[in-house]
Amino acid sequence: MGLKHDDGWSMPTDDSFYPPLPAIYKNVSFQYVFFYADPTAVQKFLPSPLKAAEDGLCVGTGMAVPVCINYGPFEESFIVLKCHFRNQTGFYCSHVFHNGPAGIAAGREIYGTPKIYAELKVSKSDQSMATKTSLGGVPVLNIDSTMSTVPLNKQMPSLNPSWRLKIIPKADGPGPAIKQLIDCSKTTQNLEIYDIATGHGKITFGASPQCDLTKLSPLAYGNAFYVKCSYIESYAEIAYDYLGDDT
Repeated sequence: MGLKHDDGWSMPTDDSFYPPLPAIYKNVSFQYVFFYADPTAVQKFLPSPLKAAEDGLCVGTGMAVPVCINYGPFEESFIVLKCHFRNQTGFYCSHVFHNGPAGIAAGREIYGTPKIYAELKVSKSDQSMATKTSLGGVPVLNIDSTMSTVPLNKQMPSLNPSWRLKIIPKADGPGPAIKQLIDCSKTTQNLEIYDIATGHGKITFGASPQCDLTKLSPLAYGNAFYVKCSYIESYAEIAYDYLGDDT
């Protein structure tokens, strides 16, 4: 007998493009740069019913993954935007740039992570880290940070709730077959932190025919953070079902 009625993970069903969760990550290096943008500009990148936070706080992140058991090694950069949903304040992930095909498919299909295949170069030397992101050779997001030798604070501000928008289109006409706001706050498990430091950073946006984030150009900066860690990535939660829940 082939695939059972209620079974399945990803296509093709007899040889899935990526394995089921959990996903295992080892020795991942992150850089986070907190910055403030125009809240009106932030709102343009948010889906309804999310509302931009009044302070316009955003975070640009670069990461280098030398070992991922599920998807292989890859590099990534992404932007999260502080916002409100109902009575909660959290962060919405609007763009993720990624250079590993299996990770793109898994992120989009499981969580709704807005992954875009891009050219990335993540480098770290001594106390500095840099993430360069281009689309078709055109720079769209550069993240640079310099860390202190001694952490100013062992606790980085929380980026939870962590929202993403999962959309799967209909096959028989326009519109979504699935549209859900996903909360990824609980996906990270068994977190082991090996190093953490704070410092300052800089975000530079560019514009390509595919992506223009220049409206989010920083008006001011907060702290920057460096984290090296290992973790397991598991299932998320559905915060809001656009096609099933009442508004």
